Amino acid sequence: MKSRQPETEKKRIEVLWQYDVLDTVPEEVFDDLTELAARICGAPIALISLVDEDRQWFKSKVGMSVTETSRDVSFCAHAIQQEGLFIVPDATKDARFSNNPLVTSDPKIRFYAGAPLITPDGYALGTLCVIDKVPRELRPEQQQALRVLARHVMTQLELRRHSRDLAEAKKAKDNVNDELAKARAEIRELKRQLAEATRKRSRTTSRARSSSRLTRR
Repeated sequence: MKSRQPETEKKRIEVLWQYDVLDTVPEEVFDDLTELAARICGAPIALISLVDEDRQWFKSKVGMSVTETSRDVSFCAHAIQQEGLFIVPDATKDARFSNNPLVTSDPKIRFYAGAPLITPDGYALGTLCVIDKVPRELRPEQQQALRVLARHVMTQLELRRHSRDLAEAKKAKDNVNDELAKARAEIRELKRQLAEATRKRSRTTSRARSSSRLTRR
């Protein structure tokens, strides 16, 4: 079953793209958090999933070889519509997912738990989620750990974004400084040319005056 998209979906997608993280290479800090989520929750699969217009893309993954799936079959597309944990104890008994190809065929999802990655402005970009191939639950301490790790993922996304913004600002400043240096060089050259032209006119005027005096004599 497809998830319903809220009225704020267009803005959420816009915010997601502002983080400039989709289709980027793996990064150790995210892989460490994903591995930790899998270990704490005792799950064979853990993902940092980002949901765009048509797909869910995995910034980091444990126990999965694919890098993305269609949004239409995404558990995470449902998870981002609520603030708290989204837990499916047994997907085969949930009408929303029982016919989902990710349930009926590989990886044969049975259990899913996802904590939304929520920006400071309140937009859910995706989830940190854990998946198992057998029906189960998370203990309260595991649920809390998943929430905490999701906040750490969001913190890293924020830091990554700010670092990029600072780098772009520095590059823009360097470009401005380069343009200023070029402008100063052009001004110096114009001044030099003006001074040279002034000296030439002065010499020409001086010669003309000398010639005029000689003629009158």
